[in-house]
Amino acid sequence: MNAPSSTTYPLLSAIDTPADLRALDRKALPALADELRQFLLESVSRTGGHLSSNLGTVELTIALHYVFNTPDDRIVWDVGHQTYGHKILTGRREQMAGLRQYGGISGFPRRCESEYDTFGTAHSSTSISAALGMAVAARNRGEDRRAIAVIGDGAMSAGMAFEALNNAGDTNDINLLVVLNDNEMSISPPVGALTKILARLMPTYNAARSAGKMVLGVAPPMLDFARRVEEHVKGLVTPGTLFEEFGFNYVGPIDGHDLNALLPMLQELRHQKGPQFLHVITRKGQGYKLAEADPILYHGVSTFDHTKGIKSSAKAAGKLTYTKVFGDWLCDIAAQDERVVGITPAMREGSGLVRFAETYPDRYFDVGIAEQHAVTFAAGLAAEGFKPIVAIYSTFLQRAYDQLIHDVALQNLPVVFAIDRAGLVGADGATHHGAFDLSYMTCIPNMLIMAPADENECRQMLYTAYRHDGPSAVRYPRGGGMGIEPAADMAELPIGKAELRREGRDIALLAFGSMLPAALEAGEQLDATVINMRFVKPLDKALIQTLAKTHSLLVTIEENAIIGGIGSEVARIAADADANTKTQRLGLPDHFIDHGDHKRLLADIGLDGIGIVQQVKRFQDGAQIIE
Repeated sequence: MNAPSSTTYPLLSAIDTPADLRALDRKALPALADELRQFLLESVSRTGGHLSSNLGTVELTIALHYVFNTPDDRIVWDVGHQTYGHKILTGRREQMAGLRQYGGISGFPRRCESEYDTFGTAHSSTSISAALGMAVAARNRGEDRRAIAVIGDGAMSAGMAFEALNNAGDTNDINLLVVLNDNEMSISPPVGALTKILARLMPTYNAARSAGKMVLGVAPPMLDFARRVEEHVKGLVTPGTLFEEFGFNYVGPIDGHDLNALLPMLQELRHQKGPQFLHVITRKGQGYKLAEADPILYHGVSTFDHTKGIKSSAKAAGKLTYTKVFGDWLCDIAAQDERVVGITPAMREGSGLVRFAETYPDRYFDVGIAEQHAVTFAAGLAAEGFKPIVAIYSTFLQRAYDQLIHDVALQNLPVVFAIDRAGLVGADGATHHGAFDLSYMTCIPNMLIMAPADENECRQMLYTAYRHDGPSAVRYPRGGGMGIEPAADMAELPIGKAELRREGRDIALLAFGSMLPAALEAGEQLDATVINMRFVKPLDKALIQTLAKTHSLLVTIEENAIIGGIGSEVARIAADADANTKTQRLGLPDHFIDHGDHKRLLADIGLDGIGIVQQVKRFQDGAQIIE
């Protein structure tokens, strides 16, 4: 998409920095909001990305940059997938054509991308902590700058957000503003007591507000007066007391799409000292009726015709994914065993739990954005004889590492971790790549860890994990596999046994999970033995030692960080065989990998078939491998 033309977007095309925005007459801002929303819709429909959340923050984004002196004043966006409007207003309008694409700009804030991206965010609930750190830094330096954290009601459900509130509310001499963007959902529908508190009294408040507008609308001066009085009145019917008790000056809720309400309130709060809390109500998908009606469908979109919209059936069609394999398996095993429960930290759709939630609502638990709680909650269920299945992304399991060790593995509890999005995930980039799960799990005692190479193997591994009397994990990538239709029957796999997939000479390629197709391709060119390792822990020690005695080179291939990866353990086992073989470890290099097409990223780091062949040959020639 080209830059907006002066005829189609006369206001937006003239804004290259927030200073240009602040030069506009305030009366022009509603028209600018219309242009920005339309540009977002056209742009994201061509590139794909997060749509509903960005349509919902248009007015809030404009108001924040109009009132505050950014980048001197720091805005920290929680999660960060609602910052496309922020990117457009801060000099990246023309770069939106490459959003989330290889070599293009990120879909999340990145400090290296712009001085206006004050803090990198993509995982939730970090904004208040980071903004508090910035506010304290400004105070200690004697700088008169503001720090603003913009956090959604979904992200506010996480414990880290409340830890930050607890700290900030006891720090009175700082310039901190927390903006709660309350749109009644994160990605999946909202859950938890906090959401109910925020929602309980809103119908009463909104009804009274609408009635007041109708009555006072005939007298504009009275309407202006009512707006000024409104903040004092609605404190009687809204949950401000909760945040006041944390030590914040609570204001709200106000309409987050009403610039006439947002601007004066932000201007007032800009001059207040101490921790301030502004509660705004927005609507995901605002201004695009299809997204308003189905904000979940339009949360993360591929390219589509925005004049016609997305057909949910078309989005669901196509290649069988590992996520669907898991969702189907969970429903099947739940039908056999009433002890089975499914747990997710706010990722019902992404983790494939929609059908399970509908079929077994009493055994489905969305705990909100609370990964630590999800794991310990599962441990408690397991301690009482239930069979908890925790569906979680690899990148999000990192947030519950202590709970995985202390509450599950140490007590050897039979919790199954269905780890989605393992390896490189494509357009979401470095913050969401599942690059470290093998490294951080294999060192934990009692863990059983499996990596399927195809869809049927995934189903059988999940069943093996379910049958295992201890903690277990099945890690699988985003998207589909080798196109193997899962068998209806389920059978346990022999623990710790690998599978010979190709018999060759001299070189043995030991592939873990998603790397098997590339290994088979490379094996043909190298005339190498190819092993589908299946089990990450325990490894097939006997087979590895046999291979070490019959081959001159063992090559491990994993879609996981090389450092700390499973290749190191294979090399140790091979060395114990007292053979003369060499080992080569292939995996993700020791740097963060940007966003882009999955196949392109693998090719760049030498983990496609061609790259594996090249790396093996360089290793045999004594050259350095990619690390």
